Amino acid sequence: MGRLFLLLLLPLQALAQPVIGYLGAESPERFASRVEAFKRGLAELDFVEGRNVAIDYRWANGDNGRLPELATQLVGRKVSVLVAPGSAAAALAAKNATSKIPIVFLVGVDPVATGLVRSMSHPGGNATGIASLSSEMGPRRLQLLREVVPGMKSFAILINPSTAANAAAVINDLQVAAHAQRLGFQVVSAASEEDLAVVFENLAREKIGGLIIANDAFLVDRGKELGALALQHKVPAIHLTADFTAAGGLMSYAGSFEESYRMAGVYAGRVLRGVRPADLPVQQVGKMELTINARAAKSLGLVVPAAALARADRVIQ
Repeated sequence: MGRLFLLLLLPLQALAQPVIGYLGAESPERFASRVEAFKRGLAELDFVEGRNVAIDYRWANGDNGRLPELATQLVGRKVSVLVAPGSAAAALAAKNATSKIPIVFLVGVDPVATGLVRSMSHPGGNATGIASLSSEMGPRRLQLLREVVPGMKSFAILINPSTAANAAAVINDLQVAAHAQRLGFQVVSAASEEDLAVVFENLAREKIGGLIIANDAFLVDRGKELGALALQHKVPAIHLTADFTAAGGLMSYAGSFEESYRMAGVYAGRVLRGVRPADLPVQQVGKMELTINARAAKSLGLVVPAAALARADRVIQ
């Protein structure tokens, strides 16, 4: 009788297990380390996938147009919490899909300005999360480029036209910085891998001094391709991800992705423990990481200053 009771109980326990809906804007293969960081955060609240929590993953593979449908699918599953990491587009898709299910987002833009929360300290509503505010790093990335490319007279920012609104603030900041520093400035856009090839061909032909790559799911998901293109066309560029520098890009600078995903996991765990998103202030990622590819710099004919190398968290020789 005891063994029969346990057999009957196990399915009931499985049914009672909370489910996290994970709305990933990128590709699972490229961002496995970030998913693991998210799970580490969950484990800090004693939630372990497959033991006492299930995670239902949906991946847009860098295609922002798929996010609303994927969010609706997860809401239809009546998940316990909807996690939207790494993309303002994913967070907004989750927000538009439900006003009842708790949402934990991870964005690189101002969540107040984008309408995700009422304020950083008092989010209100059903959403809260982590903000790296990497879009505010535009002038800092320009400063880093100018430090490594001292003769730079012009630069561009690469954006995804389908999420141009998300890049508006950083474009404005860079326009102000360009005017103050008397630099030529242009906005270039790409929404497909074919577009990316054309953009880099044009930038190389124009002998652009430097390139800043915007925070966008499509562009972040293609860090390796962008790094290879930057190396091939000899364009000094800075992006968010270390994938970019590993593939031949000059520099990457952003808040620590692994730390921000871990923090998102902690917040998801707190929501599963019963804390309302409205009572969880939006947390900001304080740790910034700089990676420099000294080998790429050499191929560009650049000498990275010793001070920049000393500040780097990682140098690729």
